[in-house]
Amino acid sequence: METFSDGVIAIIITIMVLELRPPHESSPAALIPLMPVFLSYLLSFVYLGIYWSNHHHLLQAVEHVGGGILWANLHLLFWLSLVPFVTAWMGENHFAPWTLAFYGVVLLLAAISYFILVRALLSRHGPDSVLANALGSDFKGKISIAIYLAAIPLAFVTWWLACGLYILVAIMWLVPDRRIEKKLPS
Repeated sequence: METFSDGVIAIIITIMVLELRPPHESSPAALIPLMPVFLSYLLSFVYLGIYWSNHHHLLQAVEHVGGGILWANLHLLFWLSLVPFVTAWMGENHFAPWTLAFYGVVLLLAAISYFILVRALLSRHGPDSVLANALGSDFKGKISIAIYLAAIPLAFVTWWLACGLYILVAIMWLVPDRRIEKKLPS
């Protein structure tokens, strides 16, 4: 499951970078109009990196998977696979309200699907497992969902505040989650 997921995430990042189109002019000034596209790519690359890193750490504590866990993992990969689309749409349209809101919806649904994957793994491994002890209450996961829920409607009011909330969630998760590493034997 981990190898398959790593491959899918690598393909998602590759698709996303292929959406970056170089300007037809050779001057540095030709790059200025591409800044919204690049900034949306940068934010999405960070998000995909966060998901890849946390997914990797999560699976380090997994001993067994079943059909429900495989489907929960595919559910997560489905939402992550939409990141290149909403990233390109948002960047090409300079963070227009609908594009920014749809970007948030995809982030929200990816966060919910990750939450579902974690719950499926916890159900399989039990409340006394290394995984359950390492994850604890998952405050960051829950607060991230709340922030996305606030940011989506804000996209129609103040685009920069909605973007700021998306960036806030990314910053919260940039530091790798060491809870699982601390619980695993060296």
